[in-house]
Amino acid sequence: MTSPDWSGLSGAGTTLTWDDSFLLVQALRRAHPRADLSSLGFQTIYAWILELPEFEDDPSLVNDDVLLDIFREWLEET
Repeated sequence: MTSPDWSGLSGAGTTLTWDDSFLLVQALRRAHPRADLSSLGFQTIYAWILELPEFEDDPSLVNDDVLLDIFREWLEET
């Protein structure tokens, strides 16, 4: 089994999609280091993801399950 390539975590040249929950969380943590997760709603997370320069997926493809996965990943990384 090969290790994942985390070299794109700096944001340079990385394209993010809804499937990249770990990398999305890393980008969100860089963009919003003081975010209070206890007060974040899905709409805020959704808006912040769309603002990420690396994000290049179709906004209409997301649903609550995807946003919940991203939120859970963020909680685990905190």
